Amino acid sequence: MTVEGDRVSILEGSNILVTGGTGSFGKAFIDYALKHLAPRRLVVFSRDELKQYEVRQQFQNDPRLRWFIGDIRDERRLARALHGVDYVVHAAALKQVDTAEYNPFEFVKTNILGSQNVIEASIDAGVKKVVALSTDKASSPINLYGATKLTADKLFITGNHYAAAYDTRFAVVRYGNVMGSRGSVIPFFEKLGAAGEPLPITDLRCTRFFITLPQAVRMVIDTFDLMQGGELLVPRIPSMKVTDLARAVAPDAELVDVGLRPGEKLHEEMISPEEGRRAVIVQNGDYFIIQPDLASWGYAIPSDASRVPEGFAYRSDSNDQWYTREQIADIIKAGI
Repeated sequence: MTVEGDRVSILEGSNILVTGGTGSFGKAFIDYALKHLAPRRLVVFSRDELKQYEVRQQFQNDPRLRWFIGDIRDERRLARALHGVDYVVHAAALKQVDTAEYNPFEFVKTNILGSQNVIEASIDAGVKKVVALSTDKASSPINLYGATKLTADKLFITGNHYAAAYDTRFAVVRYGNVMGSRGSVIPFFEKLGAAGEPLPITDLRCTRFFITLPQAVRMVIDTFDLMQGGELLVPRIPSMKVTDLARAVAPDAELVDVGLRPGEKLHEEMISPEEGRRAVIVQNGDYFIIQPDLASWGYAIPSDASRVPEGFAYRSDSNDQWYTREQIADIIKAGI
């Protein structure tokens, strides 16, 4: 069995499917799984044949990988891909805030209806556990993207009601911006800084949550291991000032305040005050769990859980942990 430290994952030697498997998270998860989890079969489910070709080359056509061109909007294709699968990581989504405002119907079809398809197909296929990736923008959403992801979160949590008579269980992980992802602002800042151009900052007061890709992968694996079904996990991670991020990337560049974009928040939130009433801390303080309101499938508070304080909310501006500019620079330099 694969052991990392003292931890052994239930994913060891199993059949795993990743939706959106050619995205930034998907590639990081595949890399970790092939090196540490010894999967029997790892199915990469995504829409883009070029990206699948590129990822096949990246992993040198590893024989444990299986490749399915498909869209989560197509439940029949999902059903075919899920045959014999034990565990599902649901990473497929449309994600750009401004694009969502111009294309709301498409975001609903993928992020909401596609999520319903994943839930129903997983139950029908006898999948054991499904972990869906969410975003800080799903907490108290003010844009369409966040609203679709909040709806998807609710579908996955309440999907446990539909699966109560079956073995399938669903959980959600919610985290902030990912350093090193395809949509990260860091490469954009690096390019402008190298050219001696000013860096556009949406608001000089902005704060954000940032997580690295390895942290995101570790969190998903931990969720599979600890979940009963119905949990929404949030990592306890540091915040950073966007100006500190910009200075870490390009110390000498001019910073220009260009104003918040439509649907953008000044500070990010991962647990709202209303959600805080159901939140506990677990895993030695590594994670918060927002517990389900009603659990007909059976749910018990974890034995190691501690209640959060009354009136608790988890926001990037009121966080008790912060990255320094030097720490940010070290993370960027390390390429994670």
